[in-house]
Amino acid sequence: MTTVNDFIEQFLIAVDFQDSVEVTPDTVLLDLPEWDSLAALGVIVMFDIEYGKTIVGDDLKQSITIQDLFTLLSR
Repeated sequence: MTTVNDFIEQFLIAVDFQDSVEVTPDTVLLDLPEWDSLAALGVIVMFDIEYGKTIVGDDLKQSITIQDLFTLLSR
């Protein structure tokens, strides 16, 4: 079972931000300075490759925090 901390590590790899950022489960996605469509695509690919889950843009739009994304793993 993946922990939220493991998920955050995978998230940071997937989004490949240029500048280092501190991310917690409560981090608001829109507050991340490099959160954009390319980062979102990286998250969609991460869900598919790392977790075998399919998510779509609407899933990302409804996700406010990292915890919200992590919760998508259990659907």
